[in-house]
Amino acid sequence: MGSLWQLPLYGAAGALAGLVAGLFGLGGGVVLVPALLFLYAWQGFPPESIPVAAVATSLATVAVTAAASAWAHHKLGSLDWQAVWRLAPGVVLGSGGGAWLAERLPGGWLKTLFATYLLAVAAQMVRGFPPPAGQAPPRLWVYGGAGSLIGALSAMLGIGGGTLTVPFLLWSGFPIRRAVAVASALGVPIALAGTLSYALLGLNAPSLPPGSLGYVYLPAFSAISAASLVTAPMGARLAHRLPSEVLKRLFALSLALIGLKLWYGH
Repeated sequence: MGSLWQLPLYGAAGALAGLVAGLFGLGGGVVLVPALLFLYAWQGFPPESIPVAAVATSLATVAVTAAASAWAHHKLGSLDWQAVWRLAPGVVLGSGGGAWLAERLPGGWLKTLFATYLLAVAAQMVRGFPPPAGQAPPRLWVYGGAGSLIGALSAMLGIGGGTLTVPFLLWSGFPIRRAVAVASALGVPIALAGTLSYALLGLNAPSLPPGSLGYVYLPAFSAISAASLVTAPMGARLAHRLPSEVLKRLFALSLALIGLKLWYGH
């Protein structure tokens, strides 16, 4: 099942995921999970192990991609660390629980709700996504609840959380660049907590391919991470060069495409 020809394909997926992560704060999982589902099936992995392995490996690479993206945003001066620390505890708690739930809950209804959410947010962002009049900064418990939900859904879907974090922060009054930067940083605790859970849950799982650490397939992780380290800073720099309205509309388009894929893709 494993051979050297697979590494350039994983690297190409990682390069695109890194660019998306830096540009939109999405962590890259929205690119990687579909790519890994295809590549694992093409390599002949056992079908029953493919979905969870794709999500787990995606999360493992998100930790690297998000860290590179967050560091680039920090150097560019757009990372609000106070918002990161307020959301991080809930994110870690939710991410660990989300991985546990992913093995036990049917995913069809969750995908449908998540797709509906993404399409609604995309439509609202095209209209401008203004916060409510007189919107005050969220209270600490709101950050905690939002972080827990973001972490749980992200771990279950193998994403870095930007599809949830950026709209929440925009609604809270954050500028788009600061929202993207915070989402990038939060991808790190989401990915680390989720990856640890998937690694432990898969230690005794049958039918996993050689080179796996639990549900994480290490050859894919290595090639994707190496490529994304190069392209994530490029995406972050591009996010700072694009006009804010252009960035918002590109982000809305990406959400709409992901939502449609969840609705109609299998």
